[in-house]
Amino acid sequence: MSALAKVATCNLNQWAMDFKGNLARILESIREAKAQGCTFRTGPELEITGYGCEDFFLENDTFLHSWDSLAEVLRSGVTDGILCDIGMPVKHRNVPYNCRVICLNGRIVGIRPKFYLANDGNYREMRYFTPWFIDPSSPGFGEIEQYWLPVRIQEITKQTTVPMGVFAVSALDTVVSFETCEELFTPNAPHIQLSLDGVEIIANGSGSHHQLRKLDKRIDLVRGATAKAGGVYLYANMKGCDGGRLYFDGCAMIWVNGGLVAQGSQFLGLDEVEVVVATVNLSDVRAERSSFIARSYQASSSPTVHRVEVPFRLCSPQPLALTPSPLIKPRIHDPMEEIAYGPSGWLWDYLRRSGLRGYFLPLSGGADSSSTATLVAIMCQRVVDELRSGTERSKEQVLADIRKITRRPDYTPKDAKDLCGKLFVTCYMASQYSGQETRSRAAMLAEEIGAVHTSIFIDDICKSIRETFTKIHFHSTTNLPPKEKLKTEPKMTGGTWMENIALQNIQARSRMVMSFFLSQLMPWATDGDDSRGGMLLVLGSANVDEALRGYYTKYDCSAADINPIGGINKRDLKNFLEWAGKHKGISVLQRVADAKPSAELTGAEGEQSDEVDMGMSYDELGDLGYCRKVEKCGPLSAFLKLRTKWADRQLTPSIRATGDKAPKTQDEQVAQKVKDFYFYNAINRHKMTTLTPSYHAENYSPDDNRFDLRPFLQCATFDEQFAAIDKAVKDAAACQAPEAKRARTG
Repeated sequence: MSALAKVATCNLNQWAMDFKGNLARILESIREAKAQGCTFRTGPELEITGYGCEDFFLENDTFLHSWDSLAEVLRSGVTDGILCDIGMPVKHRNVPYNCRVICLNGRIVGIRPKFYLANDGNYREMRYFTPWFIDPSSPGFGEIEQYWLPVRIQEITKQTTVPMGVFAVSALDTVVSFETCEELFTPNAPHIQLSLDGVEIIANGSGSHHQLRKLDKRIDLVRGATAKAGGVYLYANMKGCDGGRLYFDGCAMIWVNGGLVAQGSQFLGLDEVEVVVATVNLSDVRAERSSFIARSYQASSSPTVHRVEVPFRLCSPQPLALTPSPLIKPRIHDPMEEIAYGPSGWLWDYLRRSGLRGYFLPLSGGADSSSTATLVAIMCQRVVDELRSGTERSKEQVLADIRKITRRPDYTPKDAKDLCGKLFVTCYMASQYSGQETRSRAAMLAEEIGAVHTSIFIDDICKSIRETFTKIHFHSTTNLPPKEKLKTEPKMTGGTWMENIALQNIQARSRMVMSFFLSQLMPWATDGDDSRGGMLLVLGSANVDEALRGYYTKYDCSAADINPIGGINKRDLKNFLEWAGKHKGISVLQRVADAKPSAELTGAEGEQSDEVDMGMSYDELGDLGYCRKVEKCGPLSAFLKLRTKWADRQLTPSIRATGDKAPKTQDEQVAQKVKDFYFYNAINRHKMTTLTPSYHAENYSPDDNRFDLRPFLQCATFDEQFAAIDKAVKDAAACQAPEAKRARTG
């Protein structure tokens, strides 16, 4: 007779430090799993607190309130008849650990601490937690210790101590054990040894964020975990914005012997609780493993993981009443869908949890601000779709959020454009250099998506600032030229570079000031909303490539509350605009995508070009950024990689080496491009410290806050590094010269 068990994993939209809301979502997920007949449920990493608590994990109160939440879980009766794997922080002997707490029938079976912590990229777990120590000289996973439960937990469970360490739960009919997020990604992952020791079901509670084109790696790892060793693998994850730059992208999964039998959504759907259920056949696991003779030989001498026995059956006593879940193909979104649905979900979570009235965007009609506006439109489309086709629980939550945001207690949107008009205001901030084409595109885009569109002229503001400068008083005369020689009237044309850039920056910074001014007043101006929270969040629209190059004004309209495209490169944004124009019914986006990027600070679109101003194309910036961050290249290594990649590419002219100093050979051009990039990145690094918090999407993001940590005062001459590049160019030319001579005389 087959051994069939019904098991559940989940995506939960948790919020850091929202103990009440997080607890409600955990309880709901367990109730739903039980209602579907499951005997095992696993949840995301640190689901009780939310993953992104950061330095809140350094506060003892966070651990105290976590136990309060777990007490409610145990007291509620939801764990009766279902083995539950719950993520929370635990202190043991005054040492903080990232743990899984295993519960059954109102009692704690054991506490499993994480022993491989995520401590790179966006993750800083070793700032808050300690890896559980396992003696590397001994086989297996080390000793089990006894954890003394808090008194209030003792009163509920009637237990004084519980096992703490790496263990497997030995039920009457199978064995279950656990991994936590990063442990799956390590070369010597725990699931290998657990599988060899006869563990049949492995659960992974994860806190994994979205990154473009990353999901297939996660899927391959989980597939490989059970394809090679056999077994059942459940993967749980957060889904949503839990209070920071990351968007956790769900995709809870259940795998059996390398085949997928259930998969949750990565982005789609706005339900805060998504339970993913499958019926798995443990007889298939046993047959798969026993028929793999080499695996059996290794298993026969494998170290044993400690067992914690429970008098409980996971398999159904009536297996004929169940049907094993069939194999399905993994669903992986196209990158353009990832851009559409990841940041738009992040925007919705941020808005509804902020308590504010909506979003404000300076809409220039260019690719970047149009991409941001499109993401807000897609957000509104998804919200209205959820009202029509979501679960009853989700419909109720979404409608309550809409009414809270709009301050309309009886409002139900007719369609996405209607909703967009209630929570999104755009403004075309024109100057004397703005062109009619960008003005037209901005107005058309706002009309197509339903935004409240406005326009202002910033020329009077800029003029007033210039006039104020002409009236400056120099109170000190020491080391100053005579008064008649002091310069107080800068010129855009006919003046120096310094005058020109200062006058450009006035325009950019004026737009920032007006953006925040308008964001505070627009709800009052249009609806008469004078509530304390009746203001709009300002959206930024600077892309990752411009941030890398430093091609923006510090404290200009890139300075905002949040930026949904700050981690996306220009190439992907252009493709996204074309995709959204076709798939989201916004026809003007093709015109935007076809236009040449321009800041319009010295002339209308077509007269001023971003790529000419930067001295490098967006394609070149993307390659350089990838070399610098992802491939960990300094200037010399970047040159050596790119001289091959760019061997046949026509490069944009340098703006630092011109005229007689302009590079001639391909190697010289590549060398100069690398030097230009590292120079500008260094001198503009100080701007990274003020970058608007942005959705993390690219693995070469320059985010100074947590992802790309470097000094903001750098030696921009790179004397030794650039000299090494020059030597490499000469050496390459010397190697090529004999070959060319042989070819001519051949």
